Amino acid sequence: MSESRTSRRERPAKPALTREGIIAAAVAIMRTEGLQRVTMRRLATELDTGPASLYVYVANTAELHAAVLDELLGEVELGGASGDWADQLIGVLTSYVEVLTANPQLARTAVATRPNGPNYLRLVDRILGLLADGGVARTRAAWGVDLLLLAGTAHAAEHAGAGATADQEWETLGQTLSTVDPRRHPHIHELSDLLLAGSHTERLTWSFQALIEGLSRTEVPGE
Repeated sequence: MSESRTSRRERPAKPALTREGIIAAAVAIMRTEGLQRVTMRRLATELDTGPASLYVYVANTAELHAAVLDELLGEVELGGASGDWADQLIGVLTSYVEVLTANPQLARTAVATRPNGPNYLRLVDRILGLLADGGVARTRAAWGVDLLLLAGTAHAAEHAGAGATADQEWETLGQTLSTVDPRRHPHIHELSDLLLAGSHTERLTWSFQALIEGLSRTEVPGE
């Protein structure tokens, strides 16, 4: 007897590829397997297609990772914080840091990745709006939004995936600072009890407060 074969006409049709579907699949892979597995080849396997088909929608892996980052930026809380414009701005920036910190590999990638999707644009527009509410000069706000997001990204990358190892490293650093030779490092010796003081949240909030206050007062060249 000849082996029976299923006609192509009888097979269920594969869903049509879309950029949204590709990004959704990439996010799912990242959550279950890690960002290092989000490649064009792995994605093509997941979507039952060839890698060449994906390049119609995404130029390369770097653009794919940027799109994944933008998708997650949709989780940033843009409203709801109480207080004045500065408090609300710190709330938005803190939420941004929390989203990145919850995705350790993406947080580190975000240092060198500049998304340009709709969620990133909404985030930037919200920050600019709050700076405008605070009376920050237009040029300072335009330059300051990049500084604020860069600081948040760096903070998230530093603390992403923090666990026992990171805590131990922090403790080791504290011991090193507290036992420095006061003759060789007099300033560290004098401030050793303060250099690592404060909780993670306190230090994050203070850093944003300092940046917001600074960009409000610091002129941009040619202003």
